[in-house]
Amino acid sequence: MAPSTAMASKQIVYMNNGQGETSYACNSQIQGGAQNKMKPPIEAAINELRSSTTSLLPAQMLIADLGCSSGPNALELVSVAAEAIKRHCDKLQQPPPEVCLFLNDLPGNDFNIVVKSLHTLRQRSSSTVTTGVIPGSFYERLFTTGSMHLFCSSNSLHWLSEAPEVLRKNQIPAYDIDENVRRERLPIVIEAYAEQFKKDFKNFLNLRATELVEGGYMVLSLIGRRPNDSTSEFSDLFEIVVKILRVMASEGVIDKAKFESFYVPMYAPSDQELRDIIQEEGSFCTKDLMVHDLKIFVDKSTINASWALNQIRAVFEPIIVQHFGDVMDEFVKTAEQRWSQEGSLQDEFIKHQTVTFIMSLTKA
Repeated sequence: MAPSTAMASKQIVYMNNGQGETSYACNSQIQGGAQNKMKPPIEAAINELRSSTTSLLPAQMLIADLGCSSGPNALELVSVAAEAIKRHCDKLQQPPPEVCLFLNDLPGNDFNIVVKSLHTLRQRSSSTVTTGVIPGSFYERLFTTGSMHLFCSSNSLHWLSEAPEVLRKNQIPAYDIDENVRRERLPIVIEAYAEQFKKDFKNFLNLRATELVEGGYMVLSLIGRRPNDSTSEFSDLFEIVVKILRVMASEGVIDKAKFESFYVPMYAPSDQELRDIIQEEGSFCTKDLMVHDLKIFVDKSTINASWALNQIRAVFEPIIVQHFGDVMDEFVKTAEQRWSQEGSLQDEFIKHQTVTFIMSLTKA
């Protein structure tokens, strides 16, 4: 029996496993660039936590990366935090605290390499560092009340707990095969996805506030859209995926009804949406919210059909296969044909309008 849409969304939203050509481990350079931008706010959060004259000056510090995925980026953020703690303590000649580093993602994530990397991190640390893996959704409780000092999350929170139920129940496609119908329904679709994101993000904030110590921090990044872009609920990369699937549906390679029932639990908010939700939920104060164009993390000279398809497959292949079956050969063929047309996929990648938001929040 196939899983329900809600359950499926929790099971399949993970990146391509392994270390092959189309794996996330080999196609996460853009995400790595965004992580580099998160280092200064993580270091600032550690300095603030360690410099406090209140009960925040702990003998132990608990830090977690939520949605760590796999590959070379999985340990980056917690490693930055651990190194910042050591530098701060060395500078002030303070004894270092015991540090516990947790990595979280859904159970379907490829944790094999992650666990080996955690063991290496522990071995090379000069202070007491313990590590752990916490499988589960970050839209659920993961840690005990008031136990955590810092949460990090990179390129994860644009993934929803599920696609909007109102669209699924009323059989309103997120993407109609007919472009004119799609434009007519677009406001309804965007509103449904925006409401789902609001519900999920408020839940996330509430859960993490419960798990953080007083004055604890979160440093988060997620994909979003520019303030003047109200034409889409998805990231530009997924727009490209859907255009390829639409061609396949129109040519009969995949079933049209299947295409119009393809709901991906993903939403790209604006910065104002984020600010409004944070203020309305009330558990956190925004210390900083920065906007970075994703294009700064891409070398345009590397953009070709093979590179682009590997990026797409690393992120979206599990979702596509779960819904449509084994269609990736046809998907690649259609994408390559589209790429060969002048002014098609290559221009779409170069004109990428998606941005990354990086937020530093402290528990109110």
